[in-house]
Amino acid sequence: MSDDQYKARMQRKKQHIDSRIEEANIDKGIIVLLTGNGKGKSSSALGMICRALGYGMKIAVAKFLKGVQDTGEDVFLAKQPNVRTVFMKTGFTWDTQDKEYDTAMAVETWTKAQAYLEDKSIDLVVLDELTYMISYQYLEEKMIINSLNNRPKHQHVVITGRAASESLIEIADTVSEIKDIKHAFRANIKAQKGVDL
Repeated sequence: MSDDQYKARMQRKKQHIDSRIEEANIDKGIIVLLTGNGKGKSSSALGMICRALGYGMKIAVAKFLKGVQDTGEDVFLAKQPNVRTVFMKTGFTWDTQDKEYDTAMAVETWTKAQAYLEDKSIDLVVLDELTYMISYQYLEEKMIINSLNNRPKHQHVVITGRAASESLIEIADTVSEIKDIKHAFRANIKAQKGVDL
């Protein structure tokens, strides 16, 4: 490709992108759904938290499933004055093996998450691993969808977890599926601080 062809191609691309930016004139809170079997859903949500913190926004995080696992992001978030957090007290469901207890803890955590979704002062709510609460039937999906639909107009929500339901996919404005191609754990490499924890 010659320099002139390259320049013409980039000019066309710029015109297209500029016109799409101009057409995007709706300002509202969005729902971002990060699903799929690959690594990086919660990490992506943390990236959005950092972005929001950079703008001085107020954030709330409800972590389902991983509540008793210490991670670097939990240490980081605990130091942030603009971040509120609630953790489900069970850890991973395969550790407890007690559906009644897990359900009670999910409901307890959801009650706090629901309060975040009603709070007009919170700009971004992260519902980490929420998809499992639906697929394991710990929480009623209609109740969750209702809360998402009735949240403050400009509040953003990030939902993470594998096997997102069709209802969550339908309600979300942005859906990304993280594909699993290769993972160190399958090669017997334990979870690493700063990467996995």
